[in-house]
Amino acid sequence: MRILHTSDLHLGRQFNGIPLDDDHAAILNQIVTTVIEREVDILIIAGDIYDRASPPETAVRLFNTFLNRIAYETDAALVMIAGNHDSGHRIEAMSIMTDKARALIRGGVIRDEEPLILGDRWGTVAFSALPFAYEYAARECFEDEAMQTPEHVLRAQLTSARAHVPDETRWVVIAHAFVSGAAVSESERSLTRVGGIETVPSSVFDGAAYVALGHLHRPQTAGADHIRYSGSPLAFGFDESGSEKSMCLIELDGAGGVEFETVPYAPIRQARVLRGTHAELLLGEPSEDFVKAILTDDAPIIDGMKRLRAVFPNACDLVYERDERPPDELASTAGPSRLAEPIDVISDFVGVVRADAISDEEFTVAATTLQQIQEGEDAE
Repeated sequence: MRILHTSDLHLGRQFNGIPLDDDHAAILNQIVTTVIEREVDILIIAGDIYDRASPPETAVRLFNTFLNRIAYETDAALVMIAGNHDSGHRIEAMSIMTDKARALIRGGVIRDEEPLILGDRWGTVAFSALPFAYEYAARECFEDEAMQTPEHVLRAQLTSARAHVPDETRWVVIAHAFVSGAAVSESERSLTRVGGIETVPSSVFDGAAYVALGHLHRPQTAGADHIRYSGSPLAFGFDESGSEKSMCLIELDGAGGVEFETVPYAPIRQARVLRGTHAELLLGEPSEDFVKAILTDDAPIIDGMKRLRAVFPNACDLVYERDERPPDELASTAGPSRLAEPIDVISDFVGVVRADAISDEEFTVAATTLQQIQEGEDAE
């Protein structure tokens, strides 16, 4: 059975205030194309379909068009869950009129977690969809006031799901969670309300042939090769600059073994970090990419961002490399014992700001100016 695993679309999100509607439309089109061209049997979307519980109308319309294409242009089944950014009720509403033999859409936590069961030449495969749920909702659902962490919630969901998986059936789990040891990005939101432990051990998924995870935005395994995050299709922060985004294509064999292939996305705009002098960056190839500029110039540039946007219209951030130095390094460059004389203050200030010692010529100019000021004050 051929499975396409995606997650964390975050439709309706912006990048530093810049709308991503066109970027998301291109990504959704690539998913449909992959489903058709690779003859995918089932598409998985492991949560965070939208970026917030009440997404903008443009995002809802975009996703509805996407679902219609999956329904009418492909033969693929669909499993989709709500993530921590989604409204569970909104996602659940999509399941009311769907073909139950072809789609499993789960928005809210339920006590009896029945799977979608599909067949292939080797037998049957059960897909259990476990939406994200906060502890308060899970306590009410499972009537267990002892639930205090995401791990407690997920264990209860998995226990319910296992009970509905027929014997001799390969089991695929879809969940939205933070598995211990996985790498985070700057753009993920905590899965706990107020502090607390949000991670779960990979061992909770024992017995599953494949675990399709959502929540973390970097494509990666989590504790075992068959437990994977597909990652988000777009970079939502400059910490992901240069990272390749991809879908995960899985071949599930008759024994429950899996083979993996990444299918790269081709975003229309990348997140890039550029380093150099302002003049050097202005000579770069014009681009619509999202850009963070780290300037190596010694002195501040007048209208630096405005001039940079003539080449990179979606430039979002401009910082100076000297300001990126660690605070302890900055603190170590000046000592209280050297601040008695004004010329020493100037020398230390130049060294800290420019990351280079004051030159002899500059020292002479500063010293001469200070002397003239002092002489003028004495004459008064």
